Amino acid sequence: MAQYPLDMGRAGNTLALQTDAQGNVLYDALAKHGVGEKTIVKSQFKDLVPLHERADVGKIDFTRPSEEEVQETTERTRAALEKIVSGKIAAAKPKTLSSAATNNRGPQYIRYTPAQQGEGFNSGAAQRIIRMVDAPVDPLDPPKFKHKRVPRGPPSPPAPVLHSPPRKVSAKEQAEWVIPPCISNWKNAKGYTIPLDKRLAADGRGLQDVQINDNFAKFTEALYAADRHAREEVRQRNLMQQKLAAKEKAIKEENLRM
Repeated sequence: MAQYPLDMGRAGNTLALQTDAQGNVLYDALAKHGVGEKTIVKSQFKDLVPLHERADVGKIDFTRPSEEEVQETTERTRAALEKIVSGKIAAAKPKTLSSAATNNRGPQYIRYTPAQQGEGFNSGAAQRIIRMVDAPVDPLDPPKFKHKRVPRGPPSPPAPVLHSPPRKVSAKEQAEWVIPPCISNWKNAKGYTIPLDKRLAADGRGLQDVQINDNFAKFTEALYAADRHAREEVRQRNLMQQKLAAKEKAIKEENLRM
């Protein structure tokens, strides 16, 4: 039975404490555990600082590269692209035809000498000549192996978002976060007595922005104008009738005097 005094030598899942070249403890070892070498994990505050503001980066040279560097980079890029394209083309070609079938290699003759010699073995033959021929390959035969595409690994995690420190919630904010319960205006299976303010708050009528059509104002103004015009006509008609009555009265008085 294996024994581990003071748990020395016992295998476990706990990561060992790691330090950098300056002796600082690498607290981000847990975040970088289990990821690829090319994966960029932004686990420090300096990763959020721009390069031109970081002190450990130094002076950044923004000069344009020379013609030799541009040509070298172009050649490396072209070679990388040709490698990718050639791999895609090779993967698209059929793989059912073997190299032996394409070379049309002839048969091979092998001299075979059995280990057991005698009249009772190998029909009394001391040696045999074996003719080795490659089996013909049907060019229209479907592939025997199915190539499965391996899913791509996850990309580099995004940069963390810095949040402000938590603050105490005031009474006003707590009151603003109060959500009224869902109250139906048609169903009340439990027979609860719901206050009117709660029902109106759940109805949402107070949240609606009521917009009055401008035609109502135009219609009201037209009614007022028609009323004034009718009143003016009635007044003019009454004045005309009064004048006619006064004129007739004056004519009658003249006739009586004569």
